[in-house]
Amino acid sequence: MWRRQVNSTRRLVGNANFPFSSNLHAKSAHSSPLLSLALIVLGVCLLVVFVARGSSIFGGNREAVGSVLGDFSCTLEVERAIPYLKKAYGDSMRKVLHVGPETCSVVSKLLSLDETEAWGVEPYDMEDTDARCKSLVRKGIVRVADIKFPLPYRPNSFSLVIVSDALDYLSPKYLNKTLPDLARVAADGLVIFAGQPGQQRAKVAELSKFGRPAKMRSSSWWIRYFVQTSLDENESALKKFEQAASKRSYQPACQVFHLKPYN
Repeated sequence: MWRRQVNSTRRLVGNANFPFSSNLHAKSAHSSPLLSLALIVLGVCLLVVFVARGSSIFGGNREAVGSVLGDFSCTLEVERAIPYLKKAYGDSMRKVLHVGPETCSVVSKLLSLDETEAWGVEPYDMEDTDARCKSLVRKGIVRVADIKFPLPYRPNSFSLVIVSDALDYLSPKYLNKTLPDLARVAADGLVIFAGQPGQQRAKVAELSKFGRPAKMRSSSWWIRYFVQTSLDENESALKKFEQAASKRSYQPACQVFHLKPYN
């Protein structure tokens, strides 16, 4: 049987006959306060550096943080796709409604475009919003609304409606109500960004916010569903979008569906 080795050093230090034991205790007594002070100073320095860089890490490069944390966001994909949506829809980008989490970021980017007005609907509670987002909420440009119920807009209120990270969390029961309502407020087109099967979405800690895990449905499932709800593919917009994307070698990380409104 193997026996655990005894720490001879510990035994000797505890022995009063060990010639250097008193010296070691004396040095430890003097060095401990200095060591503690050095560790405190080092910790403060690291904290200052972290805070200084925090805004650029979590604000300027949310996509990189998302990949590190293991979650996935189609809302970030919307921001990447805006130039190609502009090519595909042209004048239909004049009045845009975005529906999905982190809508303040999308709306801000849309508002930076020439001759484009934008609004946003945040389907979930907004937490830790920055000053820019709070300003958009105060102005009524962004609002929090449960998309399981009819949106507070008249029919054809927006030329284009873009949806991301919202429908994946709805059960078919609510999807049957929400999708037709989104098409109702769109005059020219409806664009849906949906997750790919196998993509990770919504960490366990966020399930209380979203209410349920995301359901990553296949493209064939979505196409069958669109047919059942009498929503036709916008072939013209799809072709223009793909042409614009191919010129820049852009490959969407999400499924992108271009639909015609009901009117």
